[in-house]
Amino acid sequence: MQKYIAKEKKDTRSGFGEGILELGRKNPNVVTLCADLIGSLKLDAFIAEFPERFIQCGIAEANMISVAAGLTIGNKIPFASSFANFATGRVYDQIRQSVAYSNKNVKICASHAGLTLGEDGATHQIMEDIGLMKMLPNMIVINPCDFNQTKAATIAIGEYIGPVYLRFGRPSVPIFTSPDQIFEIGKAIVFEEGKDVTIFATGHMVWKALEAKEILEEKGISAEIINIHTIKPLDEQAVLKSVLKTRCVVTAEEHFRNGGLGDSIAQFLALNLPVNIEMVAVNDKFGESGTPDQLMDKFGLNTSAIVSAAQKVIARKNA
Repeated sequence: MQKYIAKEKKDTRSGFGEGILELGRKNPNVVTLCADLIGSLKLDAFIAEFPERFIQCGIAEANMISVAAGLTIGNKIPFASSFANFATGRVYDQIRQSVAYSNKNVKICASHAGLTLGEDGATHQIMEDIGLMKMLPNMIVINPCDFNQTKAATIAIGEYIGPVYLRFGRPSVPIFTSPDQIFEIGKAIVFEEGKDVTIFATGHMVWKALEAKEILEEKGISAEIINIHTIKPLDEQAVLKSVLKTRCVVTAEEHFRNGGLGDSIAQFLALNLPVNIEMVAVNDKFGESGTPDQLMDKFGLNTSAIVSAAQKVIARKNA
């Protein structure tokens, strides 16, 4: 397996910005919409090159989603963008009725998700968005791990026909995946092989899982690291193949425990291969104001938490 090394850091929202620009050059039907957050969503370059293919909806997210749904009738491929809190929670009714139920080819692109939004505090730090979106029939849910994967995912969802929720963030995080990768919706990636425990991670937590593997190796524990970039549809075959080998699981995500990646994997395994599971996630608490690193540490979303969870679940397996 490839050894992953971070050479630099960059925010995943910039991966979206570069991806949408490249996609726009390839496909004239791609249009973007934004709820008064052009700079935050990194849409400046797209707008400069394709001003006629951009709609500024203002602080009216419900209207933005409705407009996006309407654009699909004319064979346009709308990318509706805002902060994750506003792109899902504020407009759930419009997404449910006009996009998911109608199976419209709308891409909901959400930045500033999770605790790493930082100082903006609990009102903006949505950690239930994955749950909201994955429960909707027809909706694909994607949470890439770094700049390169976010760019590749943006391009890939433009070629997929149907509703998609794409989640990314504001902070600079390590870049460790290939710049020329091909993103396959619904296909998990085994980053590192192991035999003692499987660690399924998504988004910003994938790098922390890779860090945890190094520490676990020093303790004599062999961890398999799998990047679940597509939470729905879950790559059930990849999950089953790994867990048949390791027989215990850790999940890691920047999301509430309820409704997130851990929920999806636990539900699948309960029906197919019951094993011991530990979940590294926020447990039923709203966030608060602070730096991203401070918050991730306070709420237990860090490398040491993954290491502890792995040790705990292995102990239960061996009990």
